Amino acid sequence: MSLQGKTLFITGASRGIGLAIGLRAARDGANVAIAAKTAEPHPKLEGTIFTAADAIERAGGRALPLTVDVRDEEAVKDALDRTAKEFGGIDIVVNNASAISLSNTPKTEMKRFDLMHQINARGTYMVSKYAIPHLEKAQNPHILMLSPPLDMAERWFAPHLAYTMAKFGMSLCVLGLAGELRGRGIAVNALWPRTTIATAAVRNLLGGDALMQASRTPEIVADAAHAVFLKDAKGFSGRFLIDDSFLSEEGVTDFSKYRVTAGVPLAPDFFVPETSVAPPGALD
Repeated sequence: MSLQGKTLFITGASRGIGLAIGLRAARDGANVAIAAKTAEPHPKLEGTIFTAADAIERAGGRALPLTVDVRDEEAVKDALDRTAKEFGGIDIVVNNASAISLSNTPKTEMKRFDLMHQINARGTYMVSKYAIPHLEKAQNPHILMLSPPLDMAERWFAPHLAYTMAKFGMSLCVLGLAGELRGRGIAVNALWPRTTIATAAVRNLLGGDALMQASRTPEIVADAAHAVFLKDAKGFSGRFLIDDSFLSEEGVTDFSKYRVTAGVPLAPDFFVPETSVAPPGALD
């Protein structure tokens, strides 16, 4: 069971979770299109599409760095077409690109509201829409959203309504597209981490180094995504998966390797339903 020779199109793949998913696939010998905005080094963020491409190739895959703003319709269409032309098709699409602002309604500027909805909800919808003709030609096609379960609880909406609406917009795409595309054999699923993940967003926007130490590494999400892609697309769709629970179903028992710092209690992520219980020992 491997992704050797498969082609992944990953948005926001220049760093963090998107890059980790690409690297995991690259170790199988997959082709990875890195669709992201960062072509030049950023003063606060590590990585560009070109450094990501180097890492993918060092890991054993083939890489195609593409400068893509997921708000730009023509750029999205062109990037998908270039990927299919370069590698002979597209097997997997990962909607990972996302914008975040944890502000309440009076403090949320409309330009920030628009940005989150254009990237998270509209970008996910648009990338998926234009990927469909390519995925229909694939043997085991998957679309994966890095988005949460649709837990319609006030506690998720009240503190940061605009962000929650935009993030849940990605999950609504899962709910709708899973049903729309089931007859075409294209799987559409969501994957979400139980704990915070050690990414630039966590360090710069959420909690600094202290929260980084209380996080898991992006590799837990990458391993879960890899397991999703190996599933039969015709029988595995419309699922809203939590990383450690899904990996536990797949036989993983040791979650300690994913901790940034041993012994530091793990910080819970947003949007995990109260009904979701961690696997035994996963948070110890």
